[in-house]
Amino acid sequence: MRRGPIPGSTGAVRPLRTYGDPVLHSPSRPVAAGDRASLPALMEDLYATMYAAHGVGLAACQIGVPLRVFVYDCPDDEDRRHRGHVVNPRPVQVDGVRVRGPEGCLSLPGLEAPTPRADVAVIEGEDVTGAPVRVEGSGYFARCLQHEYDHLEGRLYVDGLTGWARRRVLRRIMK
Repeated sequence: MRRGPIPGSTGAVRPLRTYGDPVLHSPSRPVAAGDRASLPALMEDLYATMYAAHGVGLAACQIGVPLRVFVYDCPDDEDRRHRGHVVNPRPVQVDGVRVRGPEGCLSLPGLEAPTPRADVAVIEGEDVTGAPVRVEGSGYFARCLQHEYDHLEGRLYVDGLTGWARRRVLRRIMK
């Protein structure tokens, strides 16, 4: 039996920012002490928006808040669920076999492209209270962690595409 509040249950679903919005193409700023009071409400809104859009991860910039925060509720390749959030994340390990797999984004609705990602990712940061967290992922969950971290750096998965895959996605964005 689950105890405690359900993430997103008290949050507001916010509009998603889409490709071309400047907030998605600029690095987010670190969460400072003065931002801490608003973090619980922001987390609830992130979860509510992610669940409403049927996503597995969401960065704050995707709802127009340029802070270094993301949430996730993502399975790994063995179908174990990983749910949580990271404030001021930094990658400490991104390696392993580079796997090319389909990747989509809530800020590029309906589009996906084969995108290479490392099969292992370890992110460290803080939780909403400022306590240290370490999140380790492999397979699909590693892809999710890398994808959300890239958002905080002002990058979208389409930025790393080349050749026909990039042209195909950009052509569909322009339609």
